Amino acid sequence: MFTESDYKLLDIKNISTDSLLKQLAYFEKGFPFAKLSKPATIGDGINALDEENCQKYIRQFENEIADGLDVAKFVPASGAATRMFKSLFEFLQASEEDQAFLVDKEPYATFLKEKDKFAFADELPATEKTSKADMAVEIIFHLLHDDGMSYGSLPKGLLKFHKDNDWSVTPFEEHLREAAGYGKKHDQTGKVHYTVSPEHHEKFVQLWQAVKDKYESLYGITYDIDFSFQKPSTDTVAANPDNTPFRDEDGQLVFRPGGHGALIENLNEMPNTVVFIKNIDNVVPKQLQEDTIKYKKVLAGLLIEKKNLIFEILTKIENSDSAVQKEGIEIAFAFLQEELQIDVPVAIIGSEQEYQIKYIREKLNRPIRVCGMVKNEGEPGGGPFWVKQADGTHSLQIVEGAQIDPNNEQQQEILGSSTHFNPVDLVCYIKDFKGNKFDLKDYVDPQTGFISEKTLNGKPLKALELPGLWNGAMANWITFFVEVPVTTFNPVKTVMDLLRPQHQPE
Repeated sequence: MFTESDYKLLDIKNISTDSLLKQLAYFEKGFPFAKLSKPATIGDGINALDEENCQKYIRQFENEIADGLDVAKFVPASGAATRMFKSLFEFLQASEEDQAFLVDKEPYATFLKEKDKFAFADELPATEKTSKADMAVEIIFHLLHDDGMSYGSLPKGLLKFHKDNDWSVTPFEEHLREAAGYGKKHDQTGKVHYTVSPEHHEKFVQLWQAVKDKYESLYGITYDIDFSFQKPSTDTVAANPDNTPFRDEDGQLVFRPGGHGALIENLNEMPNTVVFIKNIDNVVPKQLQEDTIKYKKVLAGLLIEKKNLIFEILTKIENSDSAVQKEGIEIAFAFLQEELQIDVPVAIIGSEQEYQIKYIREKLNRPIRVCGMVKNEGEPGGGPFWVKQADGTHSLQIVEGAQIDPNNEQQQEILGSSTHFNPVDLVCYIKDFKGNKFDLKDYVDPQTGFISEKTLNGKPLKALELPGLWNGAMANWITFFVEVPVTTFNPVKTVMDLLRPQHQPE
């Protein structure tokens, strides 16, 4: 099935033949759908905090920072902004006749009328075209193509999103500002890690060098900025519709990036104890960052509280004193039932202490995450659910629509009754109670990937998506959900989103 050239390519990417065969097998058998039990709701999987509790958790986090807590921020930033400009690309590809018609339709009419409100407006050409359609073509072409601003091929992190007095600000910079608000350590340093594409790395470095002094001076912080790339070993093979390996015109196997789930490898190499995770495009100008900074601290404070209780349990069951172990077991069983809705099996409850300890250690000695959830206002994407696991237990999971059986009416009803949405707002504790780093790859559920249909050079192919970073890649973490205000969720999915009030200056 495989050629000498195939084995050389696998060797370059550090992908084993066994791994390749497993990937191809997934195309044949597919992935099982998630088994939703019920949506996570307020009081049943999602914590809703009053202001008193918010302030308590903020103090808890700030006290930990003062005591030397090692925090960092992790920002997936490698994706190109191509989809952000999908409608503008479609305008350029239309016929002249269609362009003349479309230029007065949305979103094009608003794009032209409001173009001076974009933070990148100063780079748009002062066109001398007389017709609106010709004017639109010239402006859009300059914006998107390499002969102009290259926005159609650059990553979102490098685009001008916001105006701030006499300068424009990129998402890369907005994340620096945020980090100064909640990621500053006791020694006044702040670690921000961006995952980027190799072809864009140098541009990110150049931008960082250009703005470093400004932001360090503004916020009294010394930044520790670094970058990583998605590993070639996490690429996945493409398949033909008949599930055989897809090959290009030269007969080479075609591999594709495995999706954001591949970044669990990058997160796994973070040396820090607490890591904030947030997407590159979910940013607001500095005047609107107050809620974001506040609730990041709230999530982190709750994380610390849950971590302290879990670590207390694990420390007690490791104690040589049988009475202390027994106390730890009693606290653990109550925690599993009340906090995680795990019914401890009767066989475990009636077993000897050593088996109870083994069970507790397996359930609680895991990475911990606290995830912010916003009320569902119709945004596409995943949501919080109670999911039935293979062993019959239920756990909190972030589930995407693609993971749910479209032909199962009951499952679709549960999906439709979801009250909250996942904005990708996570705080993670990735060391164990002895201070050792977890190997995060041990907590991935490989059965939670999915297969999508794509094309390459006009030919249909199947693409294999790895378990998502905050979905299946964290499926076996201890998870808590907290409601956060919708003001903390302001993603830019299309260029027109930049005209929303929350992305405009005061």
